Amino acid sequence: MDGAAADCGAFGEAVVFLSHFRDMSDPRQRGKVTYPLDEVLLLCLLAVLAGAETIVDIARFGDKKLALLRRFRPFCDGTPSHDHLGDILATLNAEQFQRCFVSWVASLTGAPAGVIAIDGKTSRRSYQKKGGKAPIHMVSAFAARQRLVLGQVKVADKSNEIVAIPKLLAMMAIEGAIVTIDAMGCQRDIAQQIIDQKADYVLALKGNQGSLREDVELFVAEQKAAGFKDTEISRDETVDGDHGRIETRTTTVIHDVDWLQERHDWPGLNAIIIVDSVREIGDKIERETRFYITSLVLLASLLGPIVRCHWSVESMHWVMDMTFRDDECRVRTDNAPANFTTLKHMAHNLIRKAPGKDSLRLRRKVAAWDDEFLASLIAA
Repeated sequence: MDGAAADCGAFGEAVVFLSHFRDMSDPRQRGKVTYPLDEVLLLCLLAVLAGAETIVDIARFGDKKLALLRRFRPFCDGTPSHDHLGDILATLNAEQFQRCFVSWVASLTGAPAGVIAIDGKTSRRSYQKKGGKAPIHMVSAFAARQRLVLGQVKVADKSNEIVAIPKLLAMMAIEGAIVTIDAMGCQRDIAQQIIDQKADYVLALKGNQGSLREDVELFVAEQKAAGFKDTEISRDETVDGDHGRIETRTTTVIHDVDWLQERHDWPGLNAIIIVDSVREIGDKIERETRFYITSLVLLASLLGPIVRCHWSVESMHWVMDMTFRDDECRVRTDNAPANFTTLKHMAHNLIRKAPGKDSLRLRRKVAAWDDEFLASLIAA
């Protein structure tokens, strides 16, 4: 083992994240464990930080970077083969791993502040033709101000985001935050859970809320025609220009919603938000109107930016695809796809928090060849 006996126990650099995963249950038979679970997790995270996109990549990283790994843990028996790694990731409890992830992120961020955007993403190459297994779909919570992933939950087979979102919310301490969700999450029970957890919500309102959407749309049309003279409103307008596109957004907030509460008794509802956008691209003009409901009591000038903050989660999806090649990942067996996604979210957060102005992609490239930079990402 090239001096492994001398290296065992010689490590001294602390690893921040491992303390939050010490209670993870190990699915392997205790007497047959050659590679401790904390060493496996450390290997996987460092490898993903350095650019690993497959389990084979992780195994190769372990072979080449054993000296680096032994700065943090003994690795007395070296590192596992890719087959062994695949078996461990496939059987590791994904939900428990995600809960440990949430605990770790909470230690990084403290109490949540500002907007938490919740949205789902499908890992398209994780499907299996054999057996007709659909690709995995993960619902993630993203802190818009800190630009960190706060947690994620795998959407169960034959289920949807309506079931996953309450599980994700229950994992997190969201008191004082503003939770934004697209139309799929515009559900009475989800709104009630957010209120019960002492947070506020901004929920997109579309056709899946049938009569509620119809009542809001009809009322707004009537009030627009009458110049909103019969209700209390606030209004704000912004103009953005980029790459030859000019977009004008008019945010109107209806603060008088007693009439709507009498009909629908929606948990915590305090206002309706209407966003009218006009996009001008050359000679082409596009118009769109979007509706939201919220528990907040704020003016349009404050609610407009909150609505726009939700779409910061798309930047995280873009990073996962372009930097971590998420849509090209072919990890498919049992819990391995969900656990691999959690590892990528961990790597995303660590690279995002690293000091400097370099892009995430460049930082990940540096981590691949600079052991000191890579070690600094996880060291205390």
